[in-house]
Amino acid sequence: MNVFYEESGIFKVGAVLADNMTSLQVEASHGKRSKIKASSVLLRFEAPPLYEFMYQAQQVAADLDPDFLWECCANSEEFSSHTLATDYFGYSPSPVEVAAIMILLNSAPIYFYRKGQGRYKAAPPEALRAALASQEKKRLEAEQQARYKQQLSTFTLPEEFRSKLDDLLYKPNKNTIEWKALESVCTATKLSVPKLLEKCGAISSTHDYHFNQFLREHFPEGTAFNLSEIDCVFNDLEKLPIANVAAFSIDDTTTTEIDDAFSVTPLPLGSFRIGIHIAAPALGITRGSLLDKAAAKRLSTVYLPGQKITMLPEKTIDLCTLSETRLCPALSLYLDVADDFTVISTQSRIEKIKVIANLRHDTLEQQFNEDTLRKNLASYPFAHELSLLWHFSRKMEILRGKENDLNNEKIDYSFFVEQDRITIQERRRGSPIDRVVSELMIYANTEWGKQLADAGIAGIYRSQNGGKVRMSLSPAPHQGLGVAQYAWSSSPMRRYVDLINQRQLIALLTDAAPPYSKENDELLVSIRDFEEVYSVYSDFQRAMERYWCLRWLLQENIKITGAQVIKENLVKLDRIPLIVRVSPLPDLLPGTLVKLEISQIDLIECTLHARFLHKE
Repeated sequence: MNVFYEESGIFKVGAVLADNMTSLQVEASHGKRSKIKASSVLLRFEAPPLYEFMYQAQQVAADLDPDFLWECCANSEEFSSHTLATDYFGYSPSPVEVAAIMILLNSAPIYFYRKGQGRYKAAPPEALRAALASQEKKRLEAEQQARYKQQLSTFTLPEEFRSKLDDLLYKPNKNTIEWKALESVCTATKLSVPKLLEKCGAISSTHDYHFNQFLREHFPEGTAFNLSEIDCVFNDLEKLPIANVAAFSIDDTTTTEIDDAFSVTPLPLGSFRIGIHIAAPALGITRGSLLDKAAAKRLSTVYLPGQKITMLPEKTIDLCTLSETRLCPALSLYLDVADDFTVISTQSRIEKIKVIANLRHDTLEQQFNEDTLRKNLASYPFAHELSLLWHFSRKMEILRGKENDLNNEKIDYSFFVEQDRITIQERRRGSPIDRVVSELMIYANTEWGKQLADAGIAGIYRSQNGGKVRMSLSPAPHQGLGVAQYAWSSSPMRRYVDLINQRQLIALLTDAAPPYSKENDELLVSIRDFEEVYSVYSDFQRAMERYWCLRWLLQENIKITGAQVIKENLVKLDRIPLIVRVSPLPDLLPGTLVKLEISQIDLIECTLHARFLHKE
């Protein structure tokens, strides 16, 4: 005796070795023995032979039409497979035919619902129609996915992908057939999704790929300011006194947010007055206004080579920036300085200033440098004022204990992109221009931080201890700068923290209630959000600078370059701020000069291959 039974949803056959009423001992045609429950047995048969039974049943099942069978029992309640087999064949069916019906019923769950061992019910018409439509949809999707895979495998972009490229690159829905096809081909070709799409011609600009990836994550609504009107209004501007100074600013050629300017006014007995003038958007941007909320959301201007995303709208910047030949509202810090460059007294004022000139680094550095200072050449605009500021800055460096600061010898780099061509210029950090501007900014941020602290008014401070920089509401020493406290206040158009501190300073100078109190959580939230965003923006700027360094290598067709070992296998390339790993690299001391061969520059992954050639 043989049995046809079901085990774990699979139909099987076996020869009965022992029948114990509730269970059976059976042997498969290949010799494996099993113990099965008697309730699992669907049919008992003598013929055909065990090894032919399943083959014959499957052959008969293959000729059955599920649509016809469904029509036969569409109006029925539950039925047994044996009853359906009898009705279908029109006679008492053989075990093979009954098994074939069972196989068909079991393999067509959208037509027939299982109701128990060997019992079924026809699916309702509406449910069947829906299931068939879904099945057809899946079939068509499978065909489409196969077509996508075939095209992608030959690095051809399917036309249907064009409208979905942003989603596929930056925020894919992994349940779509497009993504599944991409993922499958990426696995087969061992390429990343961006690299595969690049090979398919989907990425026309590698720069835009990186930039749009950043925008998609951090500016999902775009970079435009969706404000019906720019509510930056200087209502009482006419009431502000006009300072009797001739101020000038110092910035690079691309700067539009001119936050700071300087003036030097002679005083009796050889002393003089230095004016540090900071643009005052806090006078025109009302706390809690739509414009303020927009700035509080961005928190900082985003910088990258060739472009930037400003914290404030362009119209607001135009109102606040310290442009030449016009009166500008400013928060000024005046330092009365003796002829030995010692500060005698300080005074802060809210006023309007006349900016005589916006000096630019590229032209000023040719006139104001170590060589012209040493030769005492003074045939350029503001030469006398800049000379005084230079000597004052040197004195301030000494007082801070930073006169021999090694950071002054480091090289900074300026990136200029014009018509998709990159220029990278080296600038020594300790140049007279840099030292004058940085010292005056350090003095202002230190002094204004002290004034807030002395008045018991809340401010946001930056401190450094043990190399770790942190922001808090408590004034604390900044060891890196060598000052007792430091509160960012000098870039209120570019950093929201500075705008907050400027509001507090204005309240101090006007005897008004401070907008922010120490007990208010708003300042702590601003600190948390600013540190998070500022870190993201800085990382992005570094990433884009790396990208443009790679572009420069390709643009200049650099195959062989010099480099300097930093440590282990880490080296910095000559002329550009690009640090790469070289493997293998001989065991060389830091500072060793080497020659490298450059190849395999990848602008999607932002990588290259550097091979050690020899020491210089």
